[in-house]
Amino acid sequence: MPGYGFSGTPTRTGWGPERMGQAWAELMKRLGYSRYGAQGGDWGALVVDMMGVQAPPELLGIHTNMAGAVPPEIDKAALTGAPPPPDLSAEERHAYDQLAFFYTHGLAYAQEMGNRPQTLYGIADSPVGLAAWILDHDARSRELIARVFDGQPEGLTQDDVLDNMTLYWLTNTAVSASRLYWENTLAFFAPKDVAIPVTMSVFPDEIYAAPRCWAERAYPKLIHYNRLDKGGHFAAWEQPHFFAEEVRAGFRPLRT
Repeated sequence: MPGYGFSGTPTRTGWGPERMGQAWAELMKRLGYSRYGAQGGDWGALVVDMMGVQAPPELLGIHTNMAGAVPPEIDKAALTGAPPPPDLSAEERHAYDQLAFFYTHGLAYAQEMGNRPQTLYGIADSPVGLAAWILDHDARSRELIARVFDGQPEGLTQDDVLDNMTLYWLTNTAVSASRLYWENTLAFFAPKDVAIPVTMSVFPDEIYAAPRCWAERAYPKLIHYNRLDKGGHFAAWEQPHFFAEEVRAGFRPLRT
């Protein structure tokens, strides 16, 4: 993604998820692919949703592990602290509680990067500052990393955690990656009107675990939905084996 890792850093504004989706489609065209699928989680989930809206003819479908599927009235209630609608199922109520927790305890880092990303030079000037920011910006991810450093078996290792921090440090992309929060104008979890086939994997420790009924309303052409027993927001990093199996299973119906 532009501004991240070994990708180029944008030199002008305008690089939100919509433009990144267009750039990815153009990249695949230049690489010679006439048929492909697109996968995304975290920011990548917004990018592939936008690709699904833009629907380039070569794109057969998308796979997401962070669905844009929250009904607007539920999202508003979770954001403002209002009581949830009384007719929610147990699965929907759990998703609502996860959202409410995130909006209350996990949103501050995104607000900082969304409003003043250029002021975050502490994470580009100090390895300790960068490590603290990465370790502590997401509560469930922090809990997972703590278990890893306590020696508990997880899908990633201590070296994986350090490698992730080192990638940001050596490429000096901590601040440039933050700018996407400032560029973005989309609601993270709202439906985006994706009209092409969609496959979805739901990991239990995601910011919210999308219920099937929300997913089916948000994605009319949902062709694969599966709830996993383990994994969180950074599923490709945390549970690479299960993640890879899900991507294969999701896209398999689109092969000819």
